[in-house]
Amino acid sequence: MKQILPFIFLILLVCSCKSKKSYSSKKRQTHTVKVNTSAKPSEEAESIVKFAKTFDGTRYKYGGTTKRGMDCSGLIYTSFKEHNVNLPRTTAGLQGTGDWIDLKEVNVGDLVFFATKKNSRKVNHVGIVTNVRAGNIEFIHASSSRGVMVSSLAEKYWYFAFVQARRVL
Repeated sequence: MKQILPFIFLILLVCSCKSKKSYSSKKRQTHTVKVNTSAKPSEEAESIVKFAKTFDGTRYKYGGTTKRGMDCSGLIYTSFKEHNVNLPRTTAGLQGTGDWIDLKEVNVGDLVFFATKKNSRKVNHVGIVTNVRAGNIEFIHASSSRGVMVSSLAEKYWYFAFVQARRVL
């Protein structure tokens, strides 16, 4: 009996441990965004975006507004300030600035706002639209994980996190 118990235990252990096959799709899921591509951006908006792109690759730093480190609202604040457009320094302050616009009407230089915290629709992230083309809106922002970078609203993460767009120019 003592010899049979370990054998039974071993059989139960092997039978209960079934391997599960899990398949992971590395394909990037995208969404099409309907936009009006006929509106031409202003020279001022293009100049602001060009300046913001000079920070591409800058590391993330909470409260930062320089090449040494920058956060999302700091990028907007610094880029617009360089062109003598005074905006609030925080994302919450920016959220109430300018005019609300429909996503279909966004253009280069407009601000896009996101709620990135799980189970929350409270805005906590902002970016500047850099490019608008059929089915896609690109924006520059300061990601806490990857620093200042250009992303697309067609990416699943940003598509579902999007809350509103505002025009400040």
